[in-house]
Amino acid sequence: RHLESGALKELTLTTNGSQMERFAGDLYAAGVRRVNISLDTLDDQKFADITRWGRLPQVLKGIDAAQNAGLRVKINTVALKGFNEDELFTLTEWCASRDMDLTFIEVMPMGDIGNEDRLGQYWKLSDLRARLGERFTLTELTERSGGPARYVRLEETGQKIGFITPLTHNFCESCNRVRLTCTGELYMCLGQEDMADLRAPLRNNPGSDTMLEAAIRAAITRKPKGHDFDYSRQTVDGRVSRHMSHTGG
Repeated sequence: RHLESGALKELTLTTNGSQMERFAGDLYAAGVRRVNISLDTLDDQKFADITRWGRLPQVLKGIDAAQNAGLRVKINTVALKGFNEDELFTLTEWCASRDMDLTFIEVMPMGDIGNEDRLGQYWKLSDLRARLGERFTLTELTERSGGPARYVRLEETGQKIGFITPLTHNFCESCNRVRLTCTGELYMCLGQEDMADLRAPLRNNPGSDTMLEAAIRAAITRKPKGHDFDYSRQTVDGRVSRHMSHTGG
């Protein structure tokens, strides 16, 4: 109804795609027209390793279902040095063959990284972009999607390639994002621990949004200037204990 009234410009979804085969039609019926699907590799075993449980064929069927339902699909790929470097062109060309845009994201130090070499995984997107430029003609685009991505068009394929660079080109000064979890926690920055619990004002004031609105406004005033992620000193600084899956896309 908010789409019909114009209160919302659009309704989009970021997902791992594992349940998309079941729900693509329902999402379209609910007004969703664009979905971002997280996919870091097209290799079955590497996919199982990085997701710890995932099945690549299930996600690929979900992508088929999304496109068949009329949803515009964009793939989000975390650039991981030594993991999917060798799939840069494979992923790009696979997305092009399916008329899907692709956004690359720099790896962020989130979650329990004691057993993971995040510094070794860090692949600067400036390097990735330079490698793309060796094979394709890149044209800068001025369009923005309301988020931090900056886009180019590959002239040979016509597709858009996005770059999200929280480390090499910090975009915190223009960030307009907060994140609300399914349990009512409002995070003002993906790269900070501070959050506001909105459950209490909801539960304590049934039938009124006054305290809820006050809690949201108070939280927004605490939105920090930026994250503290940093790999530049050959150490992983500014890490956050919260896993990305806790916060959501």
